[in-house]
Amino acid sequence: MTLALAIDLGGTKIEGALVDADGAIIEGSRHRTPTGAGAATDLTVLERGLTEVIDGCRAHPRWNEVVAAGIGAAGPIDITAGTIAPINLPAAHGFAIVAAVRTASGLDAVTLRLDGTCIALAEAWRGAARGVRNAIVFVVSTGVGGGIVSDGRLVAGGSGNAGHLGQILVADVDGEPAASTLEQRASGPHTVAWARAQGWAGTTGEELAVSYRAGEDVAVAAVARSAHAVGVGLTSAATLLDLELAVVGGGFSFVADDYPDRIERVVRDSAVNAYAGRLKVVRAGLGGDAPLIGAGALVHRADLL
Repeated sequence: MTLALAIDLGGTKIEGALVDADGAIIEGSRHRTPTGAGAATDLTVLERGLTEVIDGCRAHPRWNEVVAAGIGAAGPIDITAGTIAPINLPAAHGFAIVAAVRTASGLDAVTLRLDGTCIALAEAWRGAARGVRNAIVFVVSTGVGGGIVSDGRLVAGGSGNAGHLGQILVADVDGEPAASTLEQRASGPHTVAWARAQGWAGTTGEELAVSYRAGEDVAVAAVARSAHAVGVGLTSAATLLDLELAVVGGGFSFVADDYPDRIERVVRDSAVNAYAGRLKVVRAGLGGDAPLIGAGALVHRADLL
């Protein structure tokens, strides 16, 4: 069986693993290193971490079965140039990650896509969007990002950045005067900051979840505000793309058991066209494995690209 080298590069860590043609992560092949604050200002930190992760994967006894590599990276990216420019890693802007992975791995075939695109690919292949021809898959965490499946194929866009749900502008979604991005209204850190500004005493998303379960008014309002922004953004996406399903993952999405239901109600209430209001919102099925499975799918499921 052929294997893929899967690489996931984000703002806080680099992770790699070997993934087989069934979408399984090979036991003992997974390696991870934090990028930390140093990577934001020093490219060598990122380069060193990437090499360490790949070296760890190459030490696996099944490395000789690896035929190609797939990379999911925080964006923006440029799939033509093979470069990345992560928003929260300024030192990596313009970093030629495809060439770096070729050098470190010895593999000629290397495919780059946005991390959200890889998560969507994973959920379409093995997860909650399996068998669905029109879906958006996204995460609500430190940031908000995602990927789109349209008519059974992944949508990359001209430069590879399709699916940046978090950068959709939402205006006056809850009576506030200023337009802002969905991410600024819905992400974990922004939601916690908003709650604190309203007098809530906690400091983390986990604490906000406890307060929400206890029925504290500010916590309930903060979660509702986050879900409302996501719902408004999804309504626009569903109207534009005629989507059937939205799959939500990411750590902050677990702030409330009914978070997907709250989002779905907003879509239903906000949609102008009936087809958009029928969008179903469900939780992701693959959890933290999705980025690596999706990066592996860039090799194994090229038919979806």
